[in-house]
Amino acid sequence: MTVLTIGWKDVEGLKRFDNGIKAVGDDGRKVMQRAVARVGDMARTQVYRALTKQTGLKRKVVVRALKVTRPSWTDPSYTIMARGGNISLKYFAPRETRKGVSAAPFGKRKVFAHTFMKGGLFPNRSAVVFGGQVMMRTGSGRFPVEKQKSGVYIPSEMVSGATAKAFTSTVREKLPQRVEHELGRLLA
Repeated sequence: MTVLTIGWKDVEGLKRFDNGIKAVGDDGRKVMQRAVARVGDMARTQVYRALTKQTGLKRKVVVRALKVTRPSWTDPSYTIMARGGNISLKYFAPRETRKGVSAAPFGKRKVFAHTFMKGGLFPNRSAVVFGGQVMMRTGSGRFPVEKQKSGVYIPSEMVSGATAKAFTSTVREKLPQRVEHELGRLLA
């Protein structure tokens, strides 16, 4: 399991708000929770966009793969968790060709030789009961066949490259602004 977290003490530039938070007293926790929740939602959107582009997956698949824990009164941290392993080629818009199945992991289309999704002779092939999976024969006969994977791991992609950069830059840029806004609401 891989985790991206926004916490109050994680971001530089927030020390200047210490006096303001002390001035609002018990509502200081409310300021932290609201600011972290709002910035966390902004960062989550950026993570979805970047991860979709980086992996080549559809947004719907990325949203299902990530679990978000928003800040609460007792825990003012925002967490995005990802689990999972090697994703099947099924989720990368596969198309069957004579040379094999063409799919687009990491956003780049390529042909996976000797793979198939349908049965029969070209050009009149029919859907076989594989549920859209991309298969490859592992023996010399008709069976056994094996489901093909893409090499894309969402947890490792989430903490590297453009996705990690999008998360950290959003938090670094927006959290001080949001804390200032929330303090202004309470002190006005």
